Amino acid sequence: MWGAPAEPADSYYEVRPECTDVPNTKFKIRSDCREIFPVVGSGKYITAPVITEDGQPISDPIVLAETSQDDNTIEIVKELTSRGPLDNKVIQWLLTLHQIGLDVRRTDRTLVFYEKEENLAKLWDILSVYAWIDIDVGYCQGMSDLCSPMIMLLEDEADAFWCFERLMRRLRGNFRCTDSSVGVETQLCSLATVTQVIDPKLHQHLETLGGGDYLFAFRMLMVLFRREFSFCDSLYLWEMMWALEYDPDMFYQYEDSGSDMEKTEGAKVRQKSTRKCGKYERENMKVKNPEAHLPISVFLVASVLKDKSSTLLQEARGLDDVVQILNDITGNLDAKKACIGAMKLHKKYLKKVLLFPSYGAGNSFNSEALSIHLVITGTGKSFNSKTLSIHLVITGQDNIS
Repeated sequence: MWGAPAEPADSYYEVRPECTDVPNTKFKIRSDCREIFPVVGSGKYITAPVITEDGQPISDPIVLAETSQDDNTIEIVKELTSRGPLDNKVIQWLLTLHQIGLDVRRTDRTLVFYEKEENLAKLWDILSVYAWIDIDVGYCQGMSDLCSPMIMLLEDEADAFWCFERLMRRLRGNFRCTDSSVGVETQLCSLATVTQVIDPKLHQHLETLGGGDYLFAFRMLMVLFRREFSFCDSLYLWEMMWALEYDPDMFYQYEDSGSDMEKTEGAKVRQKSTRKCGKYERENMKVKNPEAHLPISVFLVASVLKDKSSTLLQEARGLDDVVQILNDITGNLDAKKACIGAMKLHKKYLKKVLLFPSYGAGNSFNSEALSIHLVITGTGKSFNSKTLSIHLVITGQDNIS
């Protein structure tokens, strides 16, 4: 049966019960934000603070003159604060909005796409809404670099938002900071361990220069090489990284919560679908030590350091030199070559982990604790390569180098 021409094509089909509340839940977040601060979704964005830390509107005429706030924004804030004391979550969110605006202005400014204010406003909207829903992390500098490709590739703002939100579930740990630690610090420690294994001479040189914490690689890991590669190459790199790390069961990683039954089923599927995993993930599965399962981004940085090893050893006389040498690679890296180099280093690293389990735990090596027993057996009086059997047994303490 056909419906009337004026009716929608699916007018005869009932909406599934589990989908009836979707418009009022999943896609209502921006509306909620707009009720609090109407600039959201208006096609505009702000780059100046609109509220003080105690929740009062900015009233200093000098500040207002310097920030050039329009009358509409000022009235919005006054109307908001007139309702009564603001909730602390609202205050913290409003304090973040102008910082998002400043970062939005600086993001991918060489691209024609961002010459239009409406596209800058889209980027600001998505980051502002994300800052509202992620209470623990909120907004941090660098998120705009990760969100920008979503805005450009996906015309629908809702699609772009949810893609970014799922990406952040994977990367938000990089942005989680406390008074004593930085979120990406774990990966920096892993990078130090990997470099010590594959290029101990370079690692020692960096430590001598005071760069043993590898903070010079902070940006690469934080925003997944967005600033080291051209825009197109960075997207090409991301696609290769995620294909190499692909796990059919990664779906469970992106869910808020799940029943024990779902997690158990996921584990079963994982064992059955090893061949469907990406090449990098398959290599990781061969190693039982979970601490050796590092993200491919760590090996990409290690690959860059390996390529620049001779330059760093010869020319770097301080951390400023290290930073300068690494800054010179910006825009000059080949994504495919970097991935190939990362895979080679990953294999080399895993071989070390299989031979010396303490490698994967991030322990240092101690040559004094190493004892090598070489037993050569063969048949006949002379050595014959076909009948020669070499047994290499290495024993030592847990910390081996």
